[in-house]
Formats: sequence, C-alpha cells, structure tokens
Amino acid sequence: MSVSISTHVLDTAAGRPAAGVRVEVRRSDELLAANETDADGRITRLVDNLEPGTYALVFSPPSPFFTRVELQVELADGHHHIPLLVSPYGCATYRGS
Repeated sequence: MSVSISTHVLDTAAGRPAAGVRVEVRRSDELLAANETDADGRITRLVDNLEPGTYALVFSPPSPFFTRVELQVELADGHHHIPLLVSPYGCATYRGS
C-alpha cells in the first residue's frame, strides 16, 4: 500500500495561481517532505510512498492574515490531491481528484 500527495494553491483575490508557496507534509512533529508551488501554483508530487494514516499539510500562503494553514487529513491507499484556495479574507480546501 502506498499514499502519494499533490497540491495546488490558488490566490482567489488575485484570480491566479499562487507561486512560491511552501507546503510541508508532517506526521506528528516529523517533517516528511517540503516543496514550493511552481509558476502554475502546483506541486505535482509533494510526496510518494507513504503509509496510509493521519498527516498534516502545512501551507504558508501569500496572505497578510493567513500566514499558516494546517490541514490534518486521514489518507487511505492511493493518490490524494489536496488544494488550497486563499485570499486575504478566507481560505478553503476540498478533496481534489
């Protein structure tokens, strides 16, 4: 069994992808992976070959208010796409495909 994660970050206030956003994958206090979004706001392979379980994705978005957004997710076997939509006034996420 293997878990992989991809993500993208969209700056909804600017109406464009958010480039250069640091995203970390953590389990408990252990940093497992980190990368920055590309010009299209994406990280196509944030991490591969994890065991199923509970993980935290930690985003450092381009927002004067939301300086750290942490999502705790329970991941089963397979690929998971976990995007973040962010603006100075709010943020949201959903389970992508």
